[in-house]
Amino acid sequence: MGLFSWFKSQLLKNIDWTDPSQNTMVYKFPMEGREIMIGSKLTVRESQVAIFMVKGKIADVFTPGIHTLIVNNLPILSSILAWPRGFKSPFTADVFFVNTKQFTNQKWGTTNPIVMRDKDFGSIRIKGYGSFAFRVKDAKVFLQEVFGTNSLYTTESIVSYLKSMLVSGISDTIAESKISALDLACNLMEFNKIVRDKLNEQFGSIGLELTNFVVENISFPEQVEKAIDTQSSMGVMKNNMDTYVKFKSAEAIGDFAKNQGVGGLGAQLGTGMAIGEMIKSSISSSQKEQSAPSSPQKAVKFCPNCGAKNAKNAKFCVECGNKLGGDVKPNCPNCGAELSAKAKFCPECGTKIK
Repeated sequence: MGLFSWFKSQLLKNIDWTDPSQNTMVYKFPMEGREIMIGSKLTVRESQVAIFMVKGKIADVFTPGIHTLIVNNLPILSSILAWPRGFKSPFTADVFFVNTKQFTNQKWGTTNPIVMRDKDFGSIRIKGYGSFAFRVKDAKVFLQEVFGTNSLYTTESIVSYLKSMLVSGISDTIAESKISALDLACNLMEFNKIVRDKLNEQFGSIGLELTNFVVENISFPEQVEKAIDTQSSMGVMKNNMDTYVKFKSAEAIGDFAKNQGVGGLGAQLGTGMAIGEMIKSSISSSQKEQSAPSSPQKAVKFCPNCGAKNAKNAKFCVECGNKLGGDVKPNCPNCGAELSAKAKFCPECGTKIK
């Protein structure tokens, strides 16, 4: 190969990159002593950004599309190299392709429990796990703050750092919102959004964006879980406490029947009688409530002369003095109330008397 052919082979006419992996964030195009020609084609695909770096400084940034490299679209690089406007010679630069797609299904979890102050249970420790997704939002900031001078940068290089940011953000959000453990477990969707919005400021400082954050599960200590179960049971039974008492009483009798040797026969009989009395009292109270009569109606006797009401055992009318005999008086066909001889309507229910 002649010198001219070798020199020509070292000139890059087309620059592009396809990502064969699923986790590459930044890829440095291999130059290996080669130079870029003015007029070369730069292909930047969707979900990519290409960055030119010259003399250790970030120069021009190219978004998706096919770009012809000329002095006009390399203004920063031209100023760094002090090119005249008509410059056409090859030049040397580092080219980085930054992947701007979402990196999804990144797992997170609490290595150590998070301490929270709960209004119902006091200070408790909780654990959680879930997933998150992120992407490069500002490629220039990401290269300046995180990437450095590496030739390849993958998600494994930064995920551990992002996880620590997530756990710290969760702890701060819980402390600031003063949310209770029960509310937290019941409102995970709202909590996810609060954490995501809070952490995006920190992610943005390194050129990233937290696109999704999911808390899949929050676990509490065993004692707290039992307390939650008890509170839930009481909430279900609070509207029918009488039934609950009967059920627990019957359950207790069954347990004592199984444990024949515990506490001696006398203790068993005494406890059984106490439980029986409790059940009897509960049933009696329930029956009284159901069968409580309405306000009793006083028995009356109507005067056959003037129709005035008199006591059932009255012998003379309190209005006209007429003697009240023991004759059977007519009754209302509707309510059964006793009527006077001249009554046309029942004084109790108003039914018309035929």
